[in-house]
Amino acid sequence: MSSAPGFEPPHHAAIRPTTFLEPEWLASRLGLPITLATETFQQTGSFKFRAAYHVAATVAPCRFITASSGNFGQALACACRKLGKTCTVVMPQTSVQAKIEAVRAYGGMVDLLDVRSKTRDRRVAELAEQDPDAYVASPFDDPLVIAGNATLGVELARAGRTFDCILAPVGGGGLTAGLITGLTHAGANIPVVGVEPLLANDAARSLRTGQLVANDVEPLTLADGVRTLSVGRHNWPILRQGLREIVEVTEDHIRQAVRLLFLDATLKAEPTGALSVAALLAQPDKFRGRRVCCVISGGNVDARTYAEIIAG
Repeated sequence: MSSAPGFEPPHHAAIRPTTFLEPEWLASRLGLPITLATETFQQTGSFKFRAAYHVAATVAPCRFITASSGNFGQALACACRKLGKTCTVVMPQTSVQAKIEAVRAYGGMVDLLDVRSKTRDRRVAELAEQDPDAYVASPFDDPLVIAGNATLGVELARAGRTFDCILAPVGGGGLTAGLITGLTHAGANIPVVGVEPLLANDAARSLRTGQLVANDVEPLTLADGVRTLSVGRHNWPILRQGLREIVEVTEDHIRQAVRLLFLDATLKAEPTGALSVAALLAQPDKFRGRRVCCVISGGNVDARTYAEIIAG
């Protein structure tokens, strides 16, 4: 795979390198060699900081408006605080309370929304009309977001490890598009496999039909980080060409994966972050004998929800 022409991944000192774990108990239980590339120790607890910081550091405006279930919102709020800028984050009322509080703790303004009566995009458009000088930052559908996330792909390519495939969650597609872009830039021909909940499988349906398919309403999967209506238009051409396939998982698979990561890898992962391991539970034969890298995208989960999942 050749390097993407004209693309150079950004270099920001604020972005922490990903953490690699090779948990023996988890590998034994799953019956295959597994490496976790976990972004739970990234700034603000998820990969979203890579994109948020790159956006905030690159564009000129000092005020930002975004919509987020939480991870991008708190990442952007943190990035803005570091750079002396400000942001307003439109968040569904169903967002994890810990993520709402985190956005506020980082200095972001939270605008809570009932998504049954108004979409996130519509509310963002209203706020943008009130403040036309603000930059509207998409959590996933922006070339700057893809570039920020591509730094993770470059790290995986240059990690000195051999992977037969990389598993990563798919919501709006910003992470997987970034992974594909970064791997391509680094000249690494490693297949990327997306993972999506059955309750929010618009990307899988899109890949099967060859055209972008959207959900009618925001899906209420346990994996709140992938509750998107559709893959972003900037991400779709990259995914359509570069994504090997998408594995669809049940809500029970997601819960099992969260528990396994805690019990066998002593790693706290949010439901979205555990999707890559859920794929190994959903289709174990598909990955048997392969050296798999699972991207654990984040660890921001409400304490009560997490306790209930771990308790089984």
